[in-house]
Amino acid sequence: MTTTPFRTLDDTFTAAGQIQPSDVTEAAAAGYALVINNRPEGEDPGQPTGAEIEAAAQAAGLSYVAIPVDHSGMRRDQVDAMKAALEAATGPVLAFCRSGTRSTFLWAFARAELGDAPADLVAKADAQGYNVRPLFG
Repeated sequence: MTTTPFRTLDDTFTAAGQIQPSDVTEAAAAGYALVINNRPEGEDPGQPTGAEIEAAAQAAGLSYVAIPVDHSGMRRDQVDAMKAALEAATGPVLAFCRSGTRSTFLWAFARAELGDAPADLVAKADAQGYNVRPLFG
């Protein structure tokens, strides 16, 4: 059983707070194809390293991408990397950070650039407790 709630925004994307290597096994069993790590190394004491999550993803047959975002804000290269990862994904994506908010913001920016209506993105995020309205206002 997952130690972190997975919040499914749509059939292609789920956000989560910090996951553990055991959560990756569960994600693979649930049909996810890609894990995106939006958490910088060492943000909190005791958080698993990116290498540990990546090794768990590889062992479970999942792809892994690291796009760390710290609290200074998001940059163009991070949005571009998220967009590329979403486009390349061969199935549902599980992205995580401390709470799932940075992952959801990156997803919303990327999906908007890929043509999704901001109102639809706001509604999907709202349904899972994330507020992306400020991104589009």
